[in-house]
Amino acid sequence: MAGTGPMTQDWEPVVIRKRAPNSAAKRDEKTVNAARRAGADIETVRKHNAGTNKAASSSTSLNTKTLDDDTENLTHERVPTELKKAIMQARTEKKLTQSQLAQLINEKPQVIQEYESGKAIPNQQILSKLERALGAKLRGKK
Repeated sequence: MAGTGPMTQDWEPVVIRKRAPNSAAKRDEKTVNAARRAGADIETVRKHNAGTNKAASSSTSLNTKTLDDDTENLTHERVPTELKKAIMQARTEKKLTQSQLAQLINEKPQVIQEYESGKAIPNQQILSKLERALGAKLRGKK
């Protein structure tokens, strides 16, 4: 600092202010009432269904009528009775248990059980594995 001249002090006042209020603070009831007393213009907007879940639960959608009118029964295709019997008969002729047959076709025993009980949804790959393992025609004309 040598050679810069005489040192002086700055006696200007420094004002430290708080941040400007954010949008949530501007909507505070206390702030709104103070603005009303001061005569400031206040705009209030009521949002439709604000803070409720009415839009999701009580409003009727456009598709409600078409869904109510729809009487089509939508179910997955199940294993037909002839196929169930054919699998069981071919398996017993080969003297295999369900788990042994499942092991032969690299599937779980539950899959064979579902096919023989008629609960399975037919899969062409599994049916072709069964045909090869049992040596019997299960699909199509017999």
